[in-house]
Amino acid sequence: MHPICKVNALSNGESLSFTLNDTPCFITKHNDQFFAYQNACPHLGVTMEWQPNSFLDSDKELIQCSMHGALFLIDSGECVYGPCQGKALTPIKISQQGDTVFAE
Repeated sequence: MHPICKVNALSNGESLSFTLNDTPCFITKHNDQFFAYQNACPHLGVTMEWQPNSFLDSDKELIQCSMHGALFLIDSGECVYGPCQGKALTPIKISQQGDTVFAE
């Protein structure tokens, strides 16, 4: 397992980039739950953040790709708006042990 961050490192609406087996990924916290995905838009495969560790829209309710503004549900990664509508981000399986979140 690969440690990503401490549980208290992210507040709701915050995200963090990390690398897993040379693959760029990110984790975000929403409604006190963690969700992690590969950092690659299913449209063109580009990395998605606007600025380092910035993956969410201005309301912090959806994941937003910086290339074409595609919007994804945080809890499922499903694209609900944009050129890749109906596709989804690739999830990263995570678990919490003690005060640390791990990628499995």
